[in-house]
Amino acid sequence: MAAREQMAGCERVVAALRGRDVDRLPLITPTSVATMESMTATGAFFPEAHTDPHKMAALAATGHELLGFDTVAPYFSILLEAAALGCTVDWNPVDAMPAIKNNPLQKWEEWRLPPNFLNRQPIKALLTAISLLKKRYGHRVAVVGKVIGPWTLAYHLCGVQNFLLGLVLEPEAVRDLLGRLVAVPLLLAAAEVEAGADVLTWADHATGDLVSATAYREFLLPLHQRAVKALPADVPVILHTCGRVTDRLGYFTQTGFTAFHFDSRNPPAELLILANGRLTLVGGINNPQTLLNGRVAEVKVEVERLLKAGIRLVAPECAVPLRTPNQNLKAVVQAVRDFSRRQR
Repeated sequence: MAAREQMAGCERVVAALRGRDVDRLPLITPTSVATMESMTATGAFFPEAHTDPHKMAALAATGHELLGFDTVAPYFSILLEAAALGCTVDWNPVDAMPAIKNNPLQKWEEWRLPPNFLNRQPIKALLTAISLLKKRYGHRVAVVGKVIGPWTLAYHLCGVQNFLLGLVLEPEAVRDLLGRLVAVPLLLAAAEVEAGADVLTWADHATGDLVSATAYREFLLPLHQRAVKALPADVPVILHTCGRVTDRLGYFTQTGFTAFHFDSRNPPAELLILANGRLTLVGGINNPQTLLNGRVAEVKVEVERLLKAGIRLVAPECAVPLRTPNQNLKAVVQAVRDFSRRQR
């Protein structure tokens, strides 16, 4: 790596995701790093920041302005598409993430993408926030867009239990529904890129905690492969799946996604072997134990452990708990910078 920083933040992030040389290791957040502390600092609070584009952009900007990351990520939850598609969402008070109150889809065969989806308020707010952030930062910072994949959308619209039961009882109905639902993230991804997103996170929770690797291969892998071919080729796409995934990472490498954002429950050394250079690995920091409840020294130790294991894009494993101390997130930034400096 070069002795001095010569790359803009956006350039650095995109290059690292694609496995190219960088001037230093990037500081990346594929999902939300919004905290109560950051809300207080900016005056941009939940629940308004989920749907007000100016507050959304202001809170997302804290990822760079207050914490020092090379990225800003304005989509804090996983429910904007669900809200736009008719789910009743409880946006919850300032100290909690939103939750779905009902699953509206009863007749799966009747679902169609609404023609005005991109103009529905939660989606329009996100696109405006991305545009505001891109205008503010240009190439200095990478703007991370996010879309929710068809599997997770099916959870939201149908209910987790009903959908998983359908895998067994009505597999063809499930396959058909997923094939139609994939239009949602594809449409939104194109709109986010047009608005200014430099990187996309594709969140699809086909986790080992809920479904088998075989189910992923049979139902979702072909859709992910199709989606990657339809996504903008010049924008890196990070697959995000919570939970244990070592039994399906080999399938993830067949999708064509640029990178995989992984949970701390997966051993990094094993993931690197399974990825075999076909997926860039991002993540690995334990959110509840290390970032929420740990001390600065413990955060730095965990970051060092991941870096020494070969993970070059260390990040929180998922959206951080809202009461995470900002000092712990700043410790991630400092630990990565220190490691980069020693590698020169």
